[in-house]
Amino acid sequence: MLNVIDTCAAAKQTCGYIGAKNTQEKNRMLRLIAAALKANAERIIAANQADLSESAGKPAHFLDRLALSVKRVEDMACGLEQLVALPDPIGEVLEEWVAVGGFRIQKTRVPLGVIAIIYEARPNVTADAIGLCLKTGNSVVLRGSKDAIHSNRAIVEVAKTALADHGFEPDFIQLITDTSREGAGELMRCRASVDVLIPRGSAGLIRSVVEQSSIPVIETGAGNCHAYVEASADFDMAEKIILNGKLSRPSVCNALESLLVDRAIAPAFLPRIAKALAESGVEVVGCPQTLAICPDVPPAAEEDFYTEFLALKISVKVVGGTEEAIAHINQYGTKHSEVIITQNAAAAGQFLNGVDSAAVYHNASTRFTDGFELGFGAVMGISTQKLHARGPMGLRELTSVKYKIFGNGEVR
Repeated sequence: MLNVIDTCAAAKQTCGYIGAKNTQEKNRMLRLIAAALKANAERIIAANQADLSESAGKPAHFLDRLALSVKRVEDMACGLEQLVALPDPIGEVLEEWVAVGGFRIQKTRVPLGVIAIIYEARPNVTADAIGLCLKTGNSVVLRGSKDAIHSNRAIVEVAKTALADHGFEPDFIQLITDTSREGAGELMRCRASVDVLIPRGSAGLIRSVVEQSSIPVIETGAGNCHAYVEASADFDMAEKIILNGKLSRPSVCNALESLLVDRAIAPAFLPRIAKALAESGVEVVGCPQTLAICPDVPPAAEEDFYTEFLALKISVKVVGGTEEAIAHINQYGTKHSEVIITQNAAAAGQFLNGVDSAAVYHNASTRFTDGFELGFGAVMGISTQKLHARGPMGLRELTSVKYKIFGNGEVR
């Protein structure tokens, strides 16, 4: 078993190999891995059962993210197949011009190099990261949590065996099996071999990586996602969007966590939506104005408005209009995904322009902030920062640029 430094070094040594592969070769590799995942679903699920057994008693949202089924393994394979169908960004000429000196300049897309991803108990991320890095010509270093080590090891072994059996060098894929806190710290200091580090998981994990890493970090974010029901909203539409956002999968980062309701419609809409949420098993906590309208709703603590619950719980606040809704989201949110539900085009425009989040919706569920749904195929995560990449991190977001200059003997 390689230590952390040697694992990262092995990934660095294979950058040239995977970076030199053409689109046809990379697509063949993706198809091979996708087929192998499907063919080895039982083996992967058996490994996952070992992880689930060792994680017995942990919260429901944690176990939901950790658990694999035949469908989830097939979804992982489907994500890789979707990447095959997407354009290869490597080599794309972004701009081209002739400089004053007479030489020609091309700005082109190139791989980042070695991408390390540190993530929690989400084994599907293992397959997504392999596929995204393969298609973009990057080596990948995977460091999942100890809770998913059996699943991650099985997925990596299946992928690497599929490539090796067909004559490809698989060592651009590296898995760190040291899941200790010390091992994570060692990875975060491995700047000599790793070009970019991407944390994906809880707010605590992301904060720890951002604060401790000496490697450049692309920050993915927790999802305290909001729905604002504006005064002109269609109540049926609002209820449908809110219930979908909260109930379809509460444990994921694009699930709805906070509800804002315009004061003008709060007396009519709040009792209806509070009842619908409660009947669906959602714990509703609210501001004083919410409690005055819905006496059965318990009070929300200030911390509730900052919290990504990842569970059947939602905070509710009555606001005095679109401007106040924007201010609340920009103060309490995590810059992930927000929605305004309204028939007022001016209010929608004000909200879409004023909310400082990676994805902002008008009359659609926040649950669409997802690589499959937005046409990216698999994604490495949802970036909530503003440098390099923001929003769903698909293929283009895992590239850098290079300037190619073509001269004819020019000197300065």
